[in-house]
Amino acid sequence: MFRFLQNYPKTMEWVYDAAHSAIKPFRRWLKPNGRLESIMIWGEELGKGAVFDCQMCGQCILHSTGMTCPMTCPKNLRNGPCGGVRTNGHCEVKPEMRCVWTVAYERSLEMPKYGHEFIQIQPPVNRQLEGSASWVNMLAEIDTINPKGWVSPDTIPLTKENNDK
Repeated sequence: MFRFLQNYPKTMEWVYDAAHSAIKPFRRWLKPNGRLESIMIWGEELGKGAVFDCQMCGQCILHSTGMTCPMTCPKNLRNGPCGGVRTNGHCEVKPEMRCVWTVAYERSLEMPKYGHEFIQIQPPVNRQLEGSASWVNMLAEIDTINPKGWVSPDTIPLTKENNDK
């Protein structure tokens, strides 16, 4: 419906920052499983669904992926591309669709504030957060809790031993 807005990542980056600033003062009222979370879920389904085809993963990283929802990738890849990108930039699973990661990369280049985040390795999606409000999860800082056993590549010290593996 409003998916054309994705084609203006710089503007969407500004909207993201404005929304983040506007919602931050309500942190103490917006708790996971709280009374107001259902309103936030409804708002995210309506707004982010219409603009970004939001899949309600509960860990929104639109600002890190060029305002392109990585969960719309047919393989649900949180990091991409998968290596199956066709020469025309389309998806190997759905040839009629442009690769989500090709689009995300192109859009991230237009984002002055968050565009550099595109190259960061994202942890796997926490399926326990699916269907919850990502803004609430962000404010409660539970969207950044990594799944058990997952070690961020940023935290692994570079040593000869680790490089040999």
